[in-house]
Amino acid sequence: MKALQIVQGDITTLTVDAIVNAANQMMLGGGGVDGAIHRAAGPELYEACLKVPEVRPGVRCPTGEARITPGFRLPAKFVIHTVGPVYRDGLHGESELLAACYRNALALAAENACRSIAFPCISTGVYGYPLEDAARIAIREVQAAVSARASARPDMTPDMEVIFCCFSERDKQVYDRIVQAPGG
Repeated sequence: MKALQIVQGDITTLTVDAIVNAANQMMLGGGGVDGAIHRAAGPELYEACLKVPEVRPGVRCPTGEARITPGFRLPAKFVIHTVGPVYRDGLHGESELLAACYRNALALAAENACRSIAFPCISTGVYGYPLEDAARIAIREVQAAVSARASARPDMTPDMEVIFCCFSERDKQVYDRIVQAPGG
């Protein structure tokens, strides 16, 4: 991995190859990060999302999966949409689904030759995932995916810059603490 950064700010302003959208299953915008990305990208993003085929009625991107669209008016070339789990109690596969969001987003970034990607704190807003648990999963999955890719194809694996873009300073402090902890 080229670099792992943790920043506090607005993900829609980052100049990276791809930003990750914490989307809903319809991919047509919503609140929080999803709404901010749709507003900043412009109406073309909505139109592009409408063209993503539904896999079942009302679902373009099932929980844990990822889809990619152009970034349109964003400084990012792509938006990778992923749907995090709604947190119930941690006993209904939430951690596996959240981990899949990161793995699938990174896989799409690699398939599209992205050299940089920025993630929000997926599922920690209205979906209610406890921030500390979600941050541990995010950091673990990003580190594991990038390491696995480098091991599998060391001669062809470009370095990828990964940014965790936290909305609040409190969120950033949690991510910083986890990365700095032994084994983090």
